[in-house]
Amino acid sequence: MPSDQPPVCPRHPDRVSYVRCQRCGRPACPECQRPAAVGIQCVDCVREAARRAPKTTTVLGGRTQSGRPVVTYTIIGLCVASYLLQRTTQGDWTQQWAFSAAAGAAEPWRFLTTAFLHSTGSLFHILFNMWALWVTGQFLEPLLGRVRFIVLCALSAVGGSVAWLLLAGTPMDESWYQGVVGASGMVFGLFGAMVPVLRRLGAAATQIVVLIVINGVIGFVVPSIAWEAHLGGLVVGLVVGAAYARTPREHQRLVAWALPVAVSAVLLALVVWRYTSLGVW
Repeated sequence: MPSDQPPVCPRHPDRVSYVRCQRCGRPACPECQRPAAVGIQCVDCVREAARRAPKTTTVLGGRTQSGRPVVTYTIIGLCVASYLLQRTTQGDWTQQWAFSAAAGAAEPWRFLTTAFLHSTGSLFHILFNMWALWVTGQFLEPLLGRVRFIVLCALSAVGGSVAWLLLAGTPMDESWYQGVVGASGMVFGLFGAMVPVLRRLGAAATQIVVLIVINGVIGFVVPSIAWEAHLGGLVVGLVVGAAYARTPREHQRLVAWALPVAVSAVLLALVVWRYTSLGVW
């Protein structure tokens, strides 16, 4: 016999609902209703359908994402927040996370954390890097997918620090203890990755090459610019970008996991060789 009790929403038993999901037939309160092509579906059926839907990928193998480039915006937000801490802690925040060849030997996380710091004596430093991140990130993140984009940013940042270590002097030189900060290694990595990606898409890469050359020259002309970090980030970005751009579709998933492992291993080997050859480790 039919129940005399009014139908209630399974997710909210205290709410009576006479509207039923077109897929499962269960009652759905206004909060759990989702408009469908025909009628209403409950939130659980909508999520299940989304989970079973085939995942689409871009030409470079990244998972297609809708909406804003959240990784790019997150990195920019972290850099801005870190910059404010640099300005308000009288240099303590900078000293805690900045990279130098000497500090990296004892605290290897500085190879990455220094990318989120910027010179407090030049507002142009952070403004240019954040602008470059915003421009390149909006282009690369949707194509590569969020995971691949994070890998590219992280490896480029670390590559910049590794290049600084390789090209620095010895523990007897002042440069060994000189701190270096900035997202420039990451930015140059994104610049470098754009070249093979643009060529893969059949677009001209002339403008980005000119931008790389101009900024590369500035690094040699203007004092207090770590051109070594620019070079390291650029090389890593070119390698990672070329691997993502040229890998056949059937091997893209494998490369997505193998590439960061391989590049990380090379960077680690260079760091170990440098420190051991100088007797630091």
